[in-house]
Amino acid sequence: MTKKYFVAGIGTEVGKTLVSSVLVHKLKADYWKPIQCGDLDKSDSISVSRLCPDAHIFKETYALKEPASPHYAAALEETEIQLERFKTPETKNPLIIEGAGGLLVPLNSQHTLLDLMVKLGMPVILVSRNYLGSINHTLLSIAQLKARGLTLEGVVFNGDENKATQEVIERMTGVNILGRVENLTAINQHSIAQQAHNLKEI
Repeated sequence: MTKKYFVAGIGTEVGKTLVSSVLVHKLKADYWKPIQCGDLDKSDSISVSRLCPDAHIFKETYALKEPASPHYAAALEETEIQLERFKTPETKNPLIIEGAGGLLVPLNSQHTLLDLMVKLGMPVILVSRNYLGSINHTLLSIAQLKARGLTLEGVVFNGDENKATQEVIERMTGVNILGRVENLTAINQHSIAQQAHNLKEI
């Protein structure tokens, strides 16, 4: 069976695109960002393409110019995000799908990113970053994933190590810790390849 994972974050700016790039390299996977909000000339798809030039990058379903919550970015362009429009790209390769923001970021007046994740039905890799409050955000995210019946493949920590934080999350949830992506002074193909070795096989 082809491996397909949805990379979600405990919030915004926790490193989903960086971790996605590492996973694309590790799995020799293709990449899809269903919803892009922000500078379309410096999109996450462009970043992953630069870091993983062998990967096929599938076109976003929604590419919105405003760096804001998807529901608001869509409204500014007088459109509405519709779950029915999302279809998982067909590929024989592994596939990494990257979310936008945290799990409960609204896509429209009724649905959140979590609803899209349920619709697509992929196992989830959750990206966590150590900061004051990140334990709460990580535990809440894990609880939401379990409540909606999604399979959590594991957690990847991004940035500086905090063993106490990692241990309490692991102890309280029993989640599989897939590893940690280090703070990188330079983000390039070489450093991404190095970080791929830090993650467990999945």
